[in-house]
Amino acid sequence: MSVRRIAYLVGAPSVPVRGPSGASAHVRHLANALSEDHDTRVFAAKLTDHRGSFGQPVPTIAAGAPPWPNWLDRYRDLVEVSAARRVATRVISASRHGWRPDAVIERHTLFSDAGWRVSDAINVPWVLEVNAPPVLARTRTESLRRPDFARRWERKVLQNAPAIVTVSRWLKTWLETEIGCRNVMWVPNGVAPLRGNRARARARWGIEPEERVVGYVGSLGAENGTEHLDSIARGANAKLVMIGPSKGPITNAIYTGHLPPQELADAVAGLDAGLAPYAVDAPPWYCPMKILDYRAQGTPVIGTNVGETKTLTGEGGTIVDAGEIQTMVEATRYWIGRRTKRKIRSWQRVGKQMIDIAIEAHTAQEKA
Repeated sequence: MSVRRIAYLVGAPSVPVRGPSGASAHVRHLANALSEDHDTRVFAAKLTDHRGSFGQPVPTIAAGAPPWPNWLDRYRDLVEVSAARRVATRVISASRHGWRPDAVIERHTLFSDAGWRVSDAINVPWVLEVNAPPVLARTRTESLRRPDFARRWERKVLQNAPAIVTVSRWLKTWLETEIGCRNVMWVPNGVAPLRGNRARARARWGIEPEERVVGYVGSLGAENGTEHLDSIARGANAKLVMIGPSKGPITNAIYTGHLPPQELADAVAGLDAGLAPYAVDAPPWYCPMKILDYRAQGTPVIGTNVGETKTLTGEGGTIVDAGEIQTMVEATRYWIGRRTKRKIRSWQRVGKQMIDIAIEAHTAQEKA
């Protein structure tokens, strides 16, 4: 089956395509990779939000999240249902006016059945990309307004997806054993295949070639173990660079703010070690893109054994149990002055795997 046009659905109002989060960056990376070989359009609930516009633009049709009065906050889940269905309506409308996708990829979010609706309306291959267990992930940060409704929705959508791809093996097991899904494939995240310029990054930071520099890519947060970054850097007698945040509590660190792809590659290449000190209670379903960033530049990884961190690191660093901060300090000292072999898993490969899985599942359904 020839695939020329791809619709990438992002129904979550909390994941604007040009947002600063890792989820938004994931959307942009995958969409741009798909666009290299296909006419790709992102159909999303939001393009930007109050945090501003970040990253490279991608072809986006923003359906718009509906307005909702504060006094109806107890029904906030219905806003998400409405936002996702607006996304589905835009895809169906586009297909009836000359732009019909040959395949649909949906980034799964709680309270969305957008991919399901599009597939039913235009009979197109569809794959659901699951990056977290929807209800469980949501309850880590907030209280669900109608938990029974949420659980029923989660189970129904996941069980009816013809094909599911997950970023971690934990998620694959959860989907198969807890939800009862079939045709679930593990497809880890990717990374931009850019070669960073180490000297350029260090010159930008005002750091001499012989100075030790360790760094961290990503957002701040307790589950990410970022409260340990300063002590790890001090223990290794190294300067600390925070790649992504524009400010933070560590007064002697260098904060780069959000970086475009080439500057990100330069910054990671400029590090002597890349840190990922996830906490004991960090989500077990993580597939950290920071690890792929480090490996793509041959920067040794020093991290904790959470999610797919150990698998992605391989021989490219040292992974210890969460909480073993002194062991991380010792590992950081060991790796400073050493480089590892660059390892790149491209977003183009990720996209191709998703498309192939969608087509195979659709073909099997058509023959059944």
